[in-house]
Amino acid sequence: MKKLLLIAVIAIFGVIGVQAQEMQFGAKAGVNIANGAGDVEDADSKIGLHIGAFAEFMFSEKFAFQPELLYSMQGYKYEESETFNGETFTAEDKVKLDYINIPLIFKYYVTEGLAIEAGPQVGFLVSAKSDYEASGGGQSESAEIDIKDGYKSLDYGINGGLSYTLDMGVMFGARYYYGLADIDDTSDDFDEKNSVIQISVGYKF
Repeated sequence: MKKLLLIAVIAIFGVIGVQAQEMQFGAKAGVNIANGAGDVEDADSKIGLHIGAFAEFMFSEKFAFQPELLYSMQGYKYEESETFNGETFTAEDKVKLDYINIPLIFKYYVTEGLAIEAGPQVGFLVSAKSDYEASGGGQSESAEIDIKDGYKSLDYGINGGLSYTLDMGVMFGARYYYGLADIDDTSDDFDEKNSVIQISVGYKF
C-alpha cells in the first residue's frame, strides 16, 4: 500500500512539473491544535508543532498545486480532577501521535497573495505514546508508554484553509485537516480519527 501511494505521488509530481508555468520551493512551520474525532469523546485538544517543506507549481495567475512534506505532532488528551475528603486528585493522559504527512494542496488565488486551499493528505505514523501523569494526596506518578502497536501506520483525509503570501515571500496559513481513516488498530467497534487545526508561517525561496 505504501509503495502504491509513493508511486502515485511521484507520478502526480511528474505530470504537474511538465504542465506548470512557474515553480517555487519553500519551508514552513507552525502550531497544531489537535484532537481526536469519530468515537473519541470528551477529549481535550493537544498543542503540538509541524515543520517541513513544500513546492508550489503555478498553472496560471489563479491556480496552483502545492505538495508538502511535513512532520506533524498530533493526538489529544484527557484531563480529570476530583476532590475527596478535602484532597484534590488530578490525572492527565496525553495521546501523542507523530506523523510524516504529505498534503497535496490545490490553491485558488482569490486576489494577489490570498489563496483558498483544499486537497487530500496521506500520513505515515512515526510514533505513538501515552504520557500519563497523576497527583493527589501528597503523591504523584507519571509514565510514558509506547502504544504504536495499537494504531494503524497509515492515515488519510482532507484539508481546507486559507493562505496569504507577501511580496517578500513570507507566507501565513490556516488550515483544518479531518481524517477519514480509522486509525485505531485494537477494535473494529471503535472508530478513531485525526482532527487538526494548523497555523503556519512559511517562506517561498
